[in-house]
Amino acid sequence: GPEMPLFSVPKEVAVGTAMLGVAFATGMLAGKRRLPRARHHGKRELRPPLVPTADSPLWQYILDHSLREHPILKKLRLLTADHPWSRMMVSCDQAQLMANLVKLIKAKKVIEIGVFTGYNTLNMALVLPDNGRVIACDINEDYVKIGKPLWKEAGVEHKIDLRIKPAIQTLDELLASGEAETFDFAFIDADKESCNEYYEKCLRLIKKGGIIAIDNVLWSGKVLKPRKDDLATQSIHHLNEKLLRDARVNISMLPMGDGVTLAFKL
Repeated sequence: GPEMPLFSVPKEVAVGTAMLGVAFATGMLAGKRRLPRARHHGKRELRPPLVPTADSPLWQYILDHSLREHPILKKLRLLTADHPWSRMMVSCDQAQLMANLVKLIKAKKVIEIGVFTGYNTLNMALVLPDNGRVIACDINEDYVKIGKPLWKEAGVEHKIDLRIKPAIQTLDELLASGEAETFDFAFIDADKESCNEYYEKCLRLIKKGGIIAIDNVLWSGKVLKPRKDDLATQSIHHLNEKLLRDARVNISMLPMGDGVTLAFKL
């Protein structure tokens, strides 16, 4: 059969993805001396995994050999690249994983907390069935205006239910209207001080077997030494510690983008 085209993502436009270097790798470098040395167990050797930085040829190789970005998604990513807050966008490789998970569990109802320009909203809407929907929560409509025309261009505008109000309010409204345990997937990427509250409400809204993805769990490596006056980092660190022991879910923390934890509801 024909070969899949490879998408080369130049460093200067790899918005979000470039943050792997700035975000995760910063933390890796900051904590480099803390990493365990290779230990020998008979013939087997345990060593820290290789984590390429965003400006490395190896990272470019990963993108060139795995990224299958929809043309309109790419268009929105490049538009977002010009935004002063472009670093807030989810990395394109991470978005692709979210889309694959949404497809894997045959999701129909998705919650997104934190929309920004709507790149990941579009990403998930593209893989939902025609009767699927994304409840997209944000408090700033100005950013979303960048992506809205592209939602329409991609033919998925009807799958996106944008709610411009505090996300806690939207989640409470969904719970009050009897939608508990009716959602398949949630993506949390908003103010970090509220991440625990978002998680708890999403856990009530998600079905058993559903997935909650929590973004920025490594927070540029700041979680290694959270400052007492840094509420955002403290909040992320506390949720990370809680998730480790949360018997309601199975988890995987992935060093992708700025770190993402997948919580699978039991």
